[in-house]
Formats: sequence, C-alpha cells, structure tokens
Amino acid sequence: PGSVSYYSSEEGFVISGDALFQGGIGRTDLVGGSQEVLLQSIHDKLLSLPESTLVLSGHGGETTVLTEQEQNPFIHGFSL
Repeated sequence: PGSVSYYSSEEGFVISGDALFQGGIGRTDLVGGSQEVLLQSIHDKLLSLPESTLVLSGHGGETTVLTEQEQNPFIHGFSL
C-alpha cells in the first residue's frame, strides 16, 4: 500500500518502483500486501499504458509493457 509509479508520456517510460519487474511483480507477503490488489493495480495503471512504454523497475532489467503483457507469468495468468 502507498506505492507510486511515475510515467512520462513525452519520454515513453514508466518508473514502476517495486510493483512490476521484468518477468515478475512486487512482494505481497509483507504486512498489508495483497496479490489481488497489486495485480489489479498493475492491470489498471501500468498495463493500460502504450505497449511500447519502457518499464524501469526498482530491481532488475528494463522491459516494455508489451513484453510483460505477453511474457510475465504473474500477469499472463491474471483474470479480472
């Protein structure tokens, strides 16, 4: 709870912090964490960005919205 991401439409990138990683998502086993809430937030806020948006996370390599939509195992299996 309380995490933020920063999006620059002019530059075509989002700093996703600890929400969305290359091939993964943030931890939900900490106090107040909820995998359902995190996945819903990723779906509504990050995956709604243009597919070409560069995703810069708090850990790991860079990726794109499209790559995570297609290849991230946590997101690929998520249904609303």
